[in-house]
This record gives sequence, structure tokens and C-alpha cells, in this order.
Amino acid sequence: MPDSPKPPEYLVDRSLGKRVVPQALRGAGRIVHTLAEVFGSREESVTDEEWIARAGAEGWVVLTKDKRIRTKQAEREVVRRHRVRLFCVTKGGLTGDDQAQRLVDNLARIERVARRPGPYIYAVHERRLEQLWSPPRKRTGRGRRRRR
Repeated sequence: MPDSPKPPEYLVDRSLGKRVVPQALRGAGRIVHTLAEVFGSREESVTDEEWIARAGAEGWVVLTKDKRIRTKQAEREVVRRHRVRLFCVTKGGLTGDDQAQRLVDNLARIERVARRPGPYIYAVHERRLEQLWSPPRKRTGRGRRRRR
């Protein structure tokens, strides 16, 4: 029986907090990095573009609550350029425990999607994922040829 793929490492954005969500994911056996751990005292001042680029360079899957990343051109461009795999809890008003539970409940779905290379952005709903953004595919010129 083939080995199942190794789960990805995660970077949890500050919008999801420093404790509850990371601890829940670690409790589920995942390797998790927080902005505080990665950037230390710079955590609060590091730009979205910088931490997104770092996640892409490290190959980490990003977990966030900031759904505006998909609409901000500079951040979306960093997601595209660094081929980031980003998953966003989009429902407002959830407690830290609720956010953690939503992510843990969806880990199998997230990891199934995350086997594919980025870039893309998905919403994490209660029992499903929804693709919010991916760049348009470039045509390779390998379409059907017209017969002569």
C-alpha cells in the first residue's frame, strides 16, 4: 500500500490569532508556523506581501481570515508570483475555538486541494471549500488544429 502524502506545513496569519488555531492544528498533528514565530518582534509590522512571499518561498500552506487578500491587487500578485496555496475562513463572528474547529474539520479537504501547486485562494466553509480565485490559465497553443 503506498504511503499517503506527507501533510503540508502551515503558516497561520495573525488574523487567526497566535494560540487557539495554531494549538488546534498542532493537536491534529500538523506542523504550524505563526507570524510571531517566523518574524519575532516584527510580527505586527510585517506587510501582507512580505509574509505571503515567505510562505510561498517555504512552500507553506497559508491559513487566514483576511478574505480581502483576493481583492487587493498587490497581495494577489504576491500569491500568484510565489504560487501560494491560501485558505481563508470567510465567516465573520466566529470565536477562535470555532475557527480552529472549522479548519480542523476541513483538514482532509484542505490537504487534498493543497496537493496541487498554487497559486489559488479557497474559502473554508463549515463543511466544504470554495475556490475564490486562481489566475487565468495561459493558452499553450496546443488546441485543436483545423483540418485542411
